[in-house]
Amino acid sequence: MNLIDVVNEIHANPKVKDIPDFRTGDTVAVHAKITEGSKTRIQVFQGVCISIKRKGSVNGHFRVRKISSGIGVERVFPYHSHNVEKVEVVQRGKSRRAKLYYLRDRSGKSARIAIDYDRK
Repeated sequence: MNLIDVVNEIHANPKVKDIPDFRTGDTVAVHAKITEGSKTRIQVFQGVCISIKRKGSVNGHFRVRKISSGIGVERVFPYHSHNVEKVEVVQRGKSRRAKLYYLRDRSGKSARIAIDYDRK
């Protein structure tokens, strides 16, 4: 075992196995730890997953976008972050692309993604 594998094993989050299988276009609710001073709390960030990079890797992450008060907000969540408590799939979306960056330029009804009723 080389040094890179040892470092990856140390920094790996054991909760990664609890993350459900989701794809781009799915609406997900990410429960993330927020530290404010000496207190920590869990904040839910719910939005559309617009990209996934290196799903099985230690440096893999997914990007979630939501509209808050008419302004688009994106957050990047690493898979092996200790700040990600849990991920829930709220709704499955039909997507024909791997990256949904075109949603950044859209608003209103054109920014919606169709629901995929066939996928469970």
